[in-house]
Amino acid sequence: MRLTIDVNDLKTRIADTLQRLEALHPKLIDLELGRTQRLLAKLGDPHQKLPPTIHIAGTNGKGSLLAFLRSILSASGKRVHAYSSPHLIRFNERIELAGRPISDEDLADLLDEIEIVNQGDPITIFETITCAAFLAFSRVAADWLILETGLGGRFDATNVIEAPALTAITPISLDHQNFLGETLAEIAKEKAGILKTGVPAVIGRQDSAALAEIKARGTEIGAPVKLCGRDWRVETIGNTPRYRSAKLDISLSNLGLYGRHQVDNAALAIATGEEVLALDIEATERGLAAAHWPGRLQRLGQGELTSLVPTDWQVWVDGGHNPAAGAALADVARNWGLDGKPLNLICGMLSSKDVAGFLGPLAPMINVLQAVPVPDEEAGLSTGEIATIAADLGIKNRCAPSVASAMKNLANNDRRPARVLICGSLYLAGAVLAA
Repeated sequence: MRLTIDVNDLKTRIADTLQRLEALHPKLIDLELGRTQRLLAKLGDPHQKLPPTIHIAGTNGKGSLLAFLRSILSASGKRVHAYSSPHLIRFNERIELAGRPISDEDLADLLDEIEIVNQGDPITIFETITCAAFLAFSRVAADWLILETGLGGRFDATNVIEAPALTAITPISLDHQNFLGETLAEIAKEKAGILKTGVPAVIGRQDSAALAEIKARGTEIGAPVKLCGRDWRVETIGNTPRYRSAKLDISLSNLGLYGRHQVDNAALAIATGEEVLALDIEATERGLAAAHWPGRLQRLGQGELTSLVPTDWQVWVDGGHNPAAGAALADVARNWGLDGKPLNLICGMLSSKDVAGFLGPLAPMINVLQAVPVPDEEAGLSTGEIATIAADLGIKNRCAPSVASAMKNLANNDRRPARVLICGSLYLAGAVLAA
């Protein structure tokens, strides 16, 4: 007789274990590698038993690069593991085994095993989760592992992989300055810490200061650096963007992720894939079209939130939260504005983020902004603080206690066809998608 497993019991078990693990260290973030290496040694060094690994760092576009690359490799017939953070709705999203999020049962067992082996030693929750992911990846066969850093690079818990097949760095911008440094050069130096001697590094489009640091690190340790604009490029032929390198010419006109900024992310994915695989053009284009990454300029379909506004309104959600993300969204908004529909923002942000830097590029396109709290986030900015900054930027605004209330406010104020963009935080995006 087969035993029935109660899904709610598993979810409770996972949540309880994560809560205990989170209490093992007084800080949420404490960048160093020693604790991770110690726990991995107790576990039998699973990080040394992984499939060929592509290690990704950067500020903007890490998740999109992972999504495009995962889809390209999958379309090429490869089994792909993936590790990313944070999750949007379910914790299981962080650990993908051969294309599927880890099951509740496997995750519960894995976390229990980690807790027992760790024996209460001090370790941060991200370090614990990373060790759990490595253990899971070491036990399931795959052709590739795509590994995304959590924060920075040099002292990120993922940076215990001594010999990845490839490293990749997406565009670097100002974010997490309290951990990584105040300037682009300082942040780039931390991100470039994932480069390894003799391992090719594929580098996306960068500011000159960031690029100088990355190139210097590559030269210092002997990591061959492949650069956007030199080793591959994006060209627009007519109205069609194309990826071009010495070997490949691939259309970028049909992408699974929305926004012109995704063209660069798709190109970086092809450049990364080209370093590790003989890419088939048809399979690559099929992979680009099938890429998915929730919460990144995602249009919401019919649901609880969209039912609160007129049926001819478009509702979008995006988790971007720094100045570079604001600039990318502004580029999209300018194109949207060509049809004359007003753009209304619903914005919630964390206190560690540069609100003015994020909203500044968007300000000229915003009809009205509704400031909302980020649900269940102690580090969230108050709606009043967001509203004050918006007002300083000349943005008409008001406050709302929730996204649902903000949607109702917008619909009650003006019923003309419009767009709503819910933005400012991945945590807010996750709450919206969960709803």
